[in-house]
Amino acid sequence: MSCAQHKDSEKYRFDEDKLLERIKTLSSDKYEGRRTGESGNDSARAYIIKEFKEIGVSGFRDDFEQPFTFKLSNEIIEGVNILAEIKGKDVPQKYIVVSAHYDHLGSRNNEIYNGADDNASGVSAMLSFAEYLMKNPPKYSVLFAAFDAEEIGLQGAKHFVNTINKEKVLLNINMDMIGRSPKNELYVVGGRYHKPLEKIIAGFENPTSTKLLVGHDGTDGKVNWTMSSDHAPFHQNEIPFLYFGNEDHEAYHKPNDDFEDITPQFYKNAVEIILSILLEIGEKGV
Repeated sequence: MSCAQHKDSEKYRFDEDKLLERIKTLSSDKYEGRRTGESGNDSARAYIIKEFKEIGVSGFRDDFEQPFTFKLSNEIIEGVNILAEIKGKDVPQKYIVVSAHYDHLGSRNNEIYNGADDNASGVSAMLSFAEYLMKNPPKYSVLFAAFDAEEIGLQGAKHFVNTINKEKVLLNINMDMIGRSPKNELYVVGGRYHKPLEKIIAGFENPTSTKLLVGHDGTDGKVNWTMSSDHAPFHQNEIPFLYFGNEDHEAYHKPNDDFEDITPQFYKNAVEIILSILLEIGEKGV
């Protein structure tokens, strides 16, 4: 994989301050860990929708909220996906779905699980993409999906995939945990299942000093992430996907997954990498 080593001080194509401000806000105690069905999750959803509106992005088919229900043990849980769209200038009837789950684990034993990396990092990145694409209209339509209930069995993503016209979806780009890596390594999964995507990743010229690694895809002996997050229902329905994530760390699913331990330079580089690949796919198609 080719990698152009540019200085990290170079200007990014998004507002760095807003990126960090949003992840800090979403992972604050105010949102009580964002557990599905609880008030903190409702407040986080309102915040994300407010941000989309301020950017100027419309709700998908004029509605930001996609409610759904599912059964957990003997309890009926109500979840709500957040959907927003930017129409493509050339091929508006085809969609690239950019996703990141906004729910997390809530509170346990009087400790709040704030989920800064998991997955306020992905949601904040998504909002940065929306800002860029509002100023630089994409060829294909982009549907932003902030999924709910990922932590309870990918329920929001499953509902979404079951309700869309799959023929209109070019691919899914999913982000889950992209904000924290002491090794300065971002992994991408999914290219092996779709040759045009594999070719794009293999030829990608990395504009940052962060390593983009192909792995965790069932080929390298590492934990296989093919079914690990909201890209799984897309893959099960034969929709191409790319999943971006950093490896698990000591704060994974712990109450100390806090904003203060995000690795900011890695995070900004990861967002730049994923945006670059999104734009390349938007130009070339798959």
